[in-house]
Amino acid sequence: MTCNWEAFADAEPDLAATVEQRFGAFTHHVLATLRKDGSPRTTGLEVRFLHGELWLGMMPNSLKALDLRRDPRFALQANPGAGTEMAGGDVRIAGRAVEVRDAATVARYADTVRPPDPDAFHLFRTELTEVVRTSIEDGKYLAVQLWRPGAGVRVTRRT
Repeated sequence: MTCNWEAFADAEPDLAATVEQRFGAFTHHVLATLRKDGSPRTTGLEVRFLHGELWLGMMPNSLKALDLRRDPRFALQANPGAGTEMAGGDVRIAGRAVEVRDAATVARYADTVRPPDPDAFHLFRTELTEVVRTSIEDGKYLAVQLWRPGAGVRVTRRT
């Protein structure tokens, strides 16, 4: 089961706001895809939350775009930032990336984001299967918020 960003944000507005803030704190994040042989590939990536979707834009024929065309599964981790405090916690999103080729949708994205070459880039919208936030609560608990479609947020705390 999957859903888009808007459906997740409607279901879990507080967690969605925290996730967007974490991704908004830095420009570059880490995307994990699967190579042809099934081994993982991690690369840097900028993400956008626009028009109710989480978008992944990529240079033409980049390896990560080719990976997603072949196998749409991905994991995305927010840049933890400088130091070790990770203000807002560690945030990860997993799901499937669906390439968008509809000219009007691509043009609307390009008009907003202004990629280096608005006529040559790959655009993927995401279908979420999992959102995870790990943070420290009260200076002593490791708190893990786990959301999956249809299940709501489950919180686990460890000392």
